[in-house]
Amino acid sequence: MKSKVYLSRNITPEKVLELYRKLGITLPGKVAVKVHSGEAGNQNFLRPEFWRPMVEAVDGVVVECNTAYDGERDTTEKHLKTIQAHGWSRCFKFDLLDAEGPDLELPIADGRRIRKNFVGKNLANYDSLLVLSHFKGHPMGGYGGALKQLSIGIASSAGKAYIHGAGEPEKIWTADHDSFLESMADAAFSVTERFKDRAAYINVMKNMSVDCDCCAVAEDPCMKDIGILSSLDPVAIDQACIDLVYAAKDDPGRDHLLERIESRNGIHTIEAAAKLGIGSRDYELIEV
Repeated sequence: MKSKVYLSRNITPEKVLELYRKLGITLPGKVAVKVHSGEAGNQNFLRPEFWRPMVEAVDGVVVECNTAYDGERDTTEKHLKTIQAHGWSRCFKFDLLDAEGPDLELPIADGRRIRKNFVGKNLANYDSLLVLSHFKGHPMGGYGGALKQLSIGIASSAGKAYIHGAGEPEKIWTADHDSFLESMADAAFSVTERFKDRAAYINVMKNMSVDCDCCAVAEDPCMKDIGILSSLDPVAIDQACIDLVYAAKDDPGRDHLLERIESRNGIHTIEAAAKLGIGSRDYELIEV
């Protein structure tokens, strides 16, 4: 069977919740809601008010992890200040998963590049996972979506360096590029294995810049907003977003975003994740 991906062209907080409900899933127990908290100075990240109905509907705890690059989120002290400034801790229960060590090590028995993944230890406190992703470009990965949230997003600060370096954190910015992309897929696999069928994914194609929300200085969005997607398959939802970008032939900013995705071989993360069995690139797009 093809994986189901639901699409709404109407982008509102209420539509996010509607598309989640289309999935027919009730996430059990304590729900970790992964968001991107946004680097200080970034103008494109999706604000907590946008996600509020969705987070409240699952009684979730919004979670994040520290970064591995210099900025206002690379230490617990600085990240907590940024979280407060951006309104996350005002709107929701919030958990910085790697605020304190030691990290939680997840095994990856059949990883193509890495055999272990280091995530914030507090992830062990959750029964279910809801991944809320802002789909956009990315300086290194080409694009950011559900798979990046599962991998780099949930990895601890040290874990991010481990993934970027394809198992050699000292090569965080110099490792072979495709090996880094494959390491992201490996890391995503370890998280999906932990939560199995207790996970759901929402991608929002809004404010689509070539740059990620991790950039303090980011380009303004280059494409028109496309919509909200939901799925139980992180591979399918990311593939659907890529396909929607390609299909937007009349959008004057499409080629600029595609250049970013293609020049970083962004599709390779999806290819590697599909080979690991995380999900399928074959999907049914259901517009609602």
